[in-house]
Amino acid sequence: MKTEEIRRILPRRLRERITEEELLQAQEIRLRCGQPVALKGMDGSLRLMEERLSARELREAVSFISEYSLYAFEEELRQGYLTLEGGHRVGFCGKAVLEGGEIRTLKQINALNIRIARQQKGWAEAFLPKLMEGKRFCHTLIVSPPCCGKTTLLRDMVRCLSERHYAVGVVDERGEICPLRDGVPQMDVGCCTDVLEGCPKAKGMVLLLRSMSPQIIAVDELGGAADAAAVGEVLRCGVQLLATAHGYGYSDVRQRLKELVDAEIFERYLVLSDRRGTGTLEAILDKKGAVLERGDGG
Repeated sequence: MKTEEIRRILPRRLRERITEEELLQAQEIRLRCGQPVALKGMDGSLRLMEERLSARELREAVSFISEYSLYAFEEELRQGYLTLEGGHRVGFCGKAVLEGGEIRTLKQINALNIRIARQQKGWAEAFLPKLMEGKRFCHTLIVSPPCCGKTTLLRDMVRCLSERHYAVGVVDERGEICPLRDGVPQMDVGCCTDVLEGCPKAKGMVLLLRSMSPQIIAVDELGGAADAAAVGEVLRCGVQLLATAHGYGYSDVRQRLKELVDAEIFERYLVLSDRRGTGTLEAILDKKGAVLERGDGG
């Protein structure tokens, strides 16, 4: 991780106060107007800095993040977050401005959540053999609570498959799996991977099927009827699916994706937890939810 990508968007005072080691170990940096700056570590620890963040410093950070043109980022504000160079993501909180019952933008921003992106190469290598039947990749769903590493694992799984010469299509709706900058991927997802950024998952999956002839399609955070319909199209075309979903286990994700789970679409479930730190493997399950292998968190 290049810490300068994070340091340059911080208020000047914080650039001097937050050490290089703290940035390297941080998972999130939360800036709240009038409150101490909070640094959440990858181990789940939380450190509150002594001095409170002023309104001027928060405005300074917003100016750095938006490159002094917040209007140009109105679409990102409407969604509540902005993806930075390097794949880092900044969430915004403030006063919503509505238009026709929909959020048009945010103003009076009072809090920022800087989520630091990291690439952990090699993490997926140990799991991949358990997701294969001969040379065929099994339809796989990575399940985890928020901030437990599912997107990081998805990214490395894509890289591993691509390096084994599988044609992988990635629908990166929010620029979190492999954000592009001037068309250049900011993360290593392998030489046989095509990335479609900024497109809704359901439409993106169908678009990739028609345009790029993938063998595997990867998407982050499945959910909703439109996504389920697109998954059906993927299966009818004989393409394998690699996806993630929020959840605390098989029964939880079954409630969220009942149609797909009950149809036994996914042949493997990789369940992550935070019992022993971010990215702990709870278990690998089969299509019926039976345990194939327990991990360190199981």
